[in-house]
Amino acid sequence: MQKNSIQTLSKLAVPLKSKGRFFKEKKTHLRSDFQRDRDRIIHSTAFRRLKHKTQVFVNTTGDHFRTRITHSLEVAQIARTLSKFFNLNEDLSETLSLAHDLGHTPFGHAGEQALNDCMKKLGGFDHNIQTLRIILFLENRYYEFKGLNLTFETLDGLIKHNGPIKNLKKYKEILGIKYFKNKIKFNSSPSLEAQVASISDDIAYNSHDLEDGLKSNLFSLSDLDNIPILNKIVSKHKKKIKKYSIDLVIRQIIREIINEMVKDIITTTQNNLNKNNIKNLKDVLKSKYPLVAFSNKMKKFDETIKSFLRRKMYYHQNVKSNTNNGKKIIKKLFFSIRKNPNKYINVSKYDKTNIARSICDFIAGMTDRYAINLYNKIK
Repeated sequence: MQKNSIQTLSKLAVPLKSKGRFFKEKKTHLRSDFQRDRDRIIHSTAFRRLKHKTQVFVNTTGDHFRTRITHSLEVAQIARTLSKFFNLNEDLSETLSLAHDLGHTPFGHAGEQALNDCMKKLGGFDHNIQTLRIILFLENRYYEFKGLNLTFETLDGLIKHNGPIKNLKKYKEILGIKYFKNKIKFNSSPSLEAQVASISDDIAYNSHDLEDGLKSNLFSLSDLDNIPILNKIVSKHKKKIKKYSIDLVIRQIIREIINEMVKDIITTTQNNLNKNNIKNLKDVLKSKYPLVAFSNKMKKFDETIKSFLRRKMYYHQNVKSNTNNGKKIIKKLFFSIRKNPNKYINVSKYDKTNIARSICDFIAGMTDRYAINLYNKIK
């Protein structure tokens, strides 16, 4: 089964047989290396916690708004579609999609800013680097090693979620760069599978945040009239409101937005591959970044949507009051725990040489409600 898959994958794909892991393990004929990676992510504690972590709305505000786990599943679904079209390594794209948000704090980006403030003189905080801390050191599920011992290709894709790494300063301070023993080329382009996961993240949070914003009445369909591409889709479906419920109409609009963005990526990526004469995986890794991309027209649409969501949703008074409250909770927790770490964490499980980073790991791993409950006990 896997032999056939190896033969049918594109020459641009990451092969199903990995270059390896930091700790050697016995192979299994039941699953490929990347299926094992995906399964390790899904079975991790950090992944389970994502169901109680904020996407935009704090997890206590409603049952049907997105959380980090639903967002990650939606990213994976889009990434598999794109990977299948280009005949890439679908399991790798899915693994990267499922893992990309593991390092998020409670209360979304507000929590991240607050932890970064707390750690300013101690290396700072970055959710992408925190994802790596989780999979390299913090998940503890095996006798033989700490972390999940994922393949080098998966690590490479997670490190380069936003492209090649030009500045290693934060990585050295938060992660300890020597750990990688020259197995990762930080300044080369990521694989197409990693690029697919990254752009699928963009599609998912743009389209689904629009849906959550409309359903929570932070803005209405009429507010979307001035957004190019979107206005045509909205005006077509608005006519159906007399016949169908507003919820169903919104769902159809979101489906069509995702479809338009996926089709645009396919066309643009094919053009980029041809234009840059990309023939194999080596060409991909040496090429200029990104190859998997939106057209200029869709890029403008993507930027307009992000700007609209910032104005109407992320900075909306109701959302901001929740996120400001989240910042206050995180800072209170950090400084209270720092006064007496033994009271709150099992210090022997953590790095005693850097207790502030251990506290940071502990808080970053919390769900929204765990953080709120602990804050209420402390204050």
